[in-house]
Amino acid sequence: CKSWSDLIGSSSFVSTQLHRNVTKHAHVYLLCLHHPHFERQNDNDDPYVVEELQWSLFSNETFEQFSELSHPLGSTDHYGIYGSSNGLVCISDEILNFDSPIHIWNPSVRKFRTPPMGTNNLKFAYVALQFGFHPGVNDYKAVRMIRTNKDTFAVEVYSLRTDSWKMIETIPPWLKCHWQHHTGTFFNGVAYHIIEKGPIFSIMSFDSSSEEFQEFIAPDAICNSLGLCMDVYKEHICLLFRYYGCEDECMQKYDLWVLREKRWKQLCPFVYPWNRCRAMGINIDNELLL
Repeated sequence: CKSWSDLIGSSSFVSTQLHRNVTKHAHVYLLCLHHPHFERQNDNDDPYVVEELQWSLFSNETFEQFSELSHPLGSTDHYGIYGSSNGLVCISDEILNFDSPIHIWNPSVRKFRTPPMGTNNLKFAYVALQFGFHPGVNDYKAVRMIRTNKDTFAVEVYSLRTDSWKMIETIPPWLKCHWQHHTGTFFNGVAYHIIEKGPIFSIMSFDSSSEEFQEFIAPDAICNSLGLCMDVYKEHICLLFRYYGCEDECMQKYDLWVLREKRWKQLCPFVYPWNRCRAMGINIDNELLL
């Protein structure tokens, strides 16, 4: 007979509860960056007016605002969210730099952890940050990628379990060239990024446990980054691409491709009225968010 504290502290109990929350969509909220009164108050033509935005949690079912998310350190500066998983949120500066502080935050209990500074101090670099849970190693990971204008590329991985960073030493040759970085996402412990090398778009993946890189060339129809985003659809990485040639002039269309067994498969597109906002992504119920 185990004590209650031993039971809830066991890894099997934690895994079971995580699985239950995911499969039953328990306590699922949408993280949204929005205007305080949900409508733009600023003049778009005035470059000196600072746009006021805030992060909030919204119900996944009713879309009602549940809670505002103020910075855990009380800062009034804008901050960015770079991933969330099982109630933990990764936040950092809105514009990332090599020395931007990172906080792993649980808003529900108002506690956070600040990882130590990474080992890489490349200045004047583009920095990408992603965070999520890796079920294969039962650990939360943050992946930081740094690229300079001289095409120097570095990757660091943070482990919440060990509270430490690890520099990735081996970078594949196909990343040792000039390329542009676009949006990314984190799924099942793997960081995915849309990259552009000349006229070719592809998906770069990096497994935060095995430290393996892979590249998946995007479908030929994807020819620019405008209207292109990446998300997860039915447990598969997917690409959404806004297509301007819809048969009905009053409608617009997002083509949908999913990555299955390392190959792209095109599915039925999303079609919706032209006057709606652009697509924001796909929610946990595999519905398009506008």
